[in-house]
Amino acid sequence: MLKERKVIILVCSSEDAKVILLAAETLGLNTGEFVFIILQQFEDSFWKEVLTDRKATHFPKVYESVFLIAPSSYGDSPGDGGFWKEVYERLRRPPFHSSISSEEQVSPYAAYLYDAVLLYAQTVKEMVKAGHDFQDGRQLVSTLKASNQTTLQGITGPLLVDFQGERHMDYSVYALQKSGNGSAFLPFLHYDRYQKEIRPMRNFSNITWSHGSLPKNGRSCGFYNGPCDTESAFTGVTAVIVVLTLLITILGTASVGLILRMQKGKLQRPSKDVWWQISYDDITILPQNKPSQRAILGSREDNSNASSVMVSGDLSSFVKSQSGEELFHVPLGLYQGNHVAIRYVGDQTEAWVRKTSVLQEIRLMCELRHENIVPFFGICTQPPICIVTQYCKKGSLKDILRNSDIEMDWIFKLSFAYDIVNGMLYLHRSPLGSHGNLKPSTCLVDGRMQVKLSGFGLWELKYGRTYRTYNEKMTDYSELYWTAPELLRLSEAPRSGTPKGDVYSFAILMRELIYHQDHGPFALLDMGPEEIINQIKDPLAPVPLRPSLSEEKGNEKFILMVRTCWDESPEKRPTFSSIRKILREVSPKGHVSILDSLVSKLEVYANHLEEVVEERTEQLNSEKRKVDKLLSTMLPSFIGEQLMAGRSVEPEHFDSVTIFFSDIVGFTQLCSLSSPLQVVKLLNDLYSLFDNIIKTYDVYKVETIGDAYMVASGLPIRNGTKHVDEIATMSLHFLSATVHFQIGHMPAEKLRIRIGLHTGPVVAGVVGITMPRYCLFGDTVNMASRMESSSLPLRIHVSQSTASTLLALGRYHLQKRGTIPVKGKGAQTTFWLKGKEGLPFPLPEFTEEEANIPEIF
Repeated sequence: MLKERKVIILVCSSEDAKVILLAAETLGLNTGEFVFIILQQFEDSFWKEVLTDRKATHFPKVYESVFLIAPSSYGDSPGDGGFWKEVYERLRRPPFHSSISSEEQVSPYAAYLYDAVLLYAQTVKEMVKAGHDFQDGRQLVSTLKASNQTTLQGITGPLLVDFQGERHMDYSVYALQKSGNGSAFLPFLHYDRYQKEIRPMRNFSNITWSHGSLPKNGRSCGFYNGPCDTESAFTGVTAVIVVLTLLITILGTASVGLILRMQKGKLQRPSKDVWWQISYDDITILPQNKPSQRAILGSREDNSNASSVMVSGDLSSFVKSQSGEELFHVPLGLYQGNHVAIRYVGDQTEAWVRKTSVLQEIRLMCELRHENIVPFFGICTQPPICIVTQYCKKGSLKDILRNSDIEMDWIFKLSFAYDIVNGMLYLHRSPLGSHGNLKPSTCLVDGRMQVKLSGFGLWELKYGRTYRTYNEKMTDYSELYWTAPELLRLSEAPRSGTPKGDVYSFAILMRELIYHQDHGPFALLDMGPEEIINQIKDPLAPVPLRPSLSEEKGNEKFILMVRTCWDESPEKRPTFSSIRKILREVSPKGHVSILDSLVSKLEVYANHLEEVVEERTEQLNSEKRKVDKLLSTMLPSFIGEQLMAGRSVEPEHFDSVTIFFSDIVGFTQLCSLSSPLQVVKLLNDLYSLFDNIIKTYDVYKVETIGDAYMVASGLPIRNGTKHVDEIATMSLHFLSATVHFQIGHMPAEKLRIRIGLHTGPVVAGVVGITMPRYCLFGDTVNMASRMESSSLPLRIHVSQSTASTLLALGRYHLQKRGTIPVKGKGAQTTFWLKGKEGLPFPLPEFTEEEANIPEIF
């Protein structure tokens, strides 16, 4: 039968591992019944020395039962070259000023950080050499993955990264074996991360296993005790090691194994009763600029001071007035990454910590978890004894009332009141049952302006007893202003107070909050603190003494609630559940906390902003449409888009377009008989008429110069031979519209225009930057202009090229004018366009006499 063995997996530092193994040796756990598997992820001086020392003559017997899983670089790495010493020395110097005292305290992560920077630098070097931008993160990662064939030697071993960005890290399993004249830890299993397989080393079959040999194949396995897989080479403890090696490479050491904790050099299990104990050495006391006389920082070297310190219960740090003067101070420390407030309670309380009742209350304090309760971290049970709680950076409510010269908004006051009520409601429902010490100095405010209650519980630990006597002569009676009168009348009142007493304290606190006072709720009375307290607890007083309260300072319902809360009869005071309901009722829109109110205002603002943005966007789009429309009248749309995009517009050649020119006959004489405004109005009326007509045709208005009107078809969008038909029909339409056109300031006069058409090639392009124009160039433009200037009133003069196309199209009525001399062109055969079949609008009469009138230009 195979002997059963218990496997203990250690995931800890080498120092802890040594202590555990020596303890196991002392306890006699070295007989082979226990197998210790140690997972060592980081470089460690102890195990590295063990792995590299081949001539060690003596190891504890328990080491024969140890299997060490560690990176393969442990046994064959070239060494760190004083890396840890250099890191230690640099950490001690500026700007770090580390408090570590030895190289062993340097974090093992330092090596991995160094290797990461080394790998990054090598990748940047390759990118710079290749001329790439190393600030491009994606390109840098791609370069890092692509350079997987280059092996860089780092502190933790070879730095080989595959195409998926994963580092290739090989692991080995070491066991203690005889080597030469001594013993050494030798590898017998190797995990190849690149191949992702585990294989035995060469000396696997020659290893002499401690406490016997590995079990042979052939033992019974499975549910029915059948034969085992004959192909398996690893059995017993080796199988466990194989699984652990896979886990450590996939999940990391922190997720595998049984962790044994070491406390004060003894092998122990963690105790549920002492987890709240804090070592004072684990707290880093943060220095303050000007510590006041109200608190003295205790230390190991000055226990006499620490034992006598009793600081105020608010546990806030020092705060500053508007002028920068520090007004309050309490020790501040850093514990486990948290800023903590420290309250020294005196070394004489060490005996109280061991009492059962005190321990129960400590455990209860540790279990209290609420957003309006100051978290309790624990207690330092060794001198200097102190209570450690969360640090609230804004100080206490008393500090805020004292140092703020600006009157707080009503929503802030309601928010503070609501936080206090929530915290009190939680305490009343907890096993504590009550607070007992509610006042402005025990209401702390964190960085989010949220109130957290403190100063409750642990009465026996802090004061040695759970009750107090109010009949004793006191040094400061003003500390009793918030104590309920029924408690003041008791000879021995519980320090934990009562729920109804907490309601009274809340009412007095609210009065200070409403009036924004820090001099006490009875500051307006011309009485001393002792006299005030005597009158408050006097049961025979006709009118119980209470602070003055005016309805002008707050909501009427809220003021009524405060007065009810400090009623002389405890039974008439409301519960905190009722108080919370009232606070919601008096809050604007039901938002009590500052955060809720702020979120509500942000929502309203966001909704309003969305409406404004939507309105502005619509206005912007409307203006943009106007600009686009205006631009489209000046330039072709696609050309305007190119210009707005910042692109240049190249000139374009068109093989065949038809150009229209027209002008007003007798325009010079008409201008002499009209004022400039009348001329402008005339042209605007006429060309607006023309602009409306051309909308129904596939033409492009090039420009107007004086009384000249120029239109083209076939550009900037080509339309085949359709351009001749479009321009001819449009010209007839213009003539028909002109017949019925009336001059505003000369109703009796008839307007006459002459038109010329020509078809041919042109080049079009944008000219100018400040006021760009889409212009046409070429002999076709000149010829069209000559056709217009040689035309007659109310006639359409066309060239040979245009007439040929119109005759080919049919339906058009043309009359040959004959051969006429054209300036710059010589003799040209031209035609009159008289009409078109099916034309829906009338045309002016065409007489033969007018058609044959010769004109020389």
